[in-house]
Amino acid sequence: MISFESDYTTGAYPKLLQRLTETNMEVLSGYGNDVYCESARKKIQKECACPEADVFFLAGGTQTNAVVISSMLREYEGVIAAKTGHVSLHEAGAVEITGHKVLELSQVDGKLEAPVIKQFLEQFYQDENYEHMVFPGMVYVSYPTEYGTLYTKKELTEISKVCNEYQIPLFLDGARLGYGLMSKEADLSLEDIARLCDVFYIGGTKVGALCGEAVVFTKNNMPKHFVNHVKRHGALMAKGRLLGVQFDALFTDGLYFEISKHAINMAEDMKAVFKEKGYRFYLESPTNQQFFIIENEKLKKLREKVRFGFWEKYDELQTVVRFATSWSTTEDDLKWLKEIL
Repeated sequence: MISFESDYTTGAYPKLLQRLTETNMEVLSGYGNDVYCESARKKIQKECACPEADVFFLAGGTQTNAVVISSMLREYEGVIAAKTGHVSLHEAGAVEITGHKVLELSQVDGKLEAPVIKQFLEQFYQDENYEHMVFPGMVYVSYPTEYGTLYTKKELTEISKVCNEYQIPLFLDGARLGYGLMSKEADLSLEDIARLCDVFYIGGTKVGALCGEAVVFTKNNMPKHFVNHVKRHGALMAKGRLLGVQFDALFTDGLYFEISKHAINMAEDMKAVFKEKGYRFYLESPTNQQFFIIENEKLKKLREKVRFGFWEKYDELQTVVRFATSWSTTEDDLKWLKEIL
């Protein structure tokens, strides 16, 4: 059985485990106040060309989205997101349970469009009853999107301009950020994202770490008493070193980008295999997530030897499925997949 189910089904990149072992017996302060968290923060600030950035480490993506969104919104505000956005569909109402509504907008290949956001905001404030409604207080995007697609620099710049015009923050979910940045079609850099977004996070869980996400507040805008807010959500790790050691290793000698590039190369090879075998693409993603339309009868046979993700029904006879590569995907995995197909 080989697995392309997701990019977090293996443990951690060996170098990260090595560093955790090497530092295991060191006595360190808790809650992220250790030398490795501080070292990781400085390295991330440098990579973002944003020395004034505040960097905070959390354990997982859903936790991070809920904590960041709820801490930055006023109690009467909601967050704008694509209907296919992670906070809209696959987080079990984690944002709503904090008291903040997700305001869903239409999308194209998983992406929000600046004119659609602007129109929504204009119509909201033109409504004479807007004070009785949930205020749009933030825009949420992900890079890559749920469909593995990428915002261009132009698209993200336009969304950022709309957010600036209406004085609401732009939050970028970077759970798979490395795979987006290292895509051959990407024209955004980490520096661009830091410049255009008010807050974003660098995903570790899906990009080589056992767990961990690095939240980056770029405009001296970390919410007041943020640590207190994190703790109230049960999200403050006593052994913050677990996250700091891993991110310190990921951002040493370009490791984060190196292992992300490997996953992209494996995804390109996988696409070639599916094309050679005559499979239909639901859309052609430039990142590590690939989506195919497969006959239901054929899926039953594939599931006997390959793990992959269900995405959605295409029609009564066909299903859209997701195959994902990761830092741990090997050439042998692809050889076996080719034989099975």
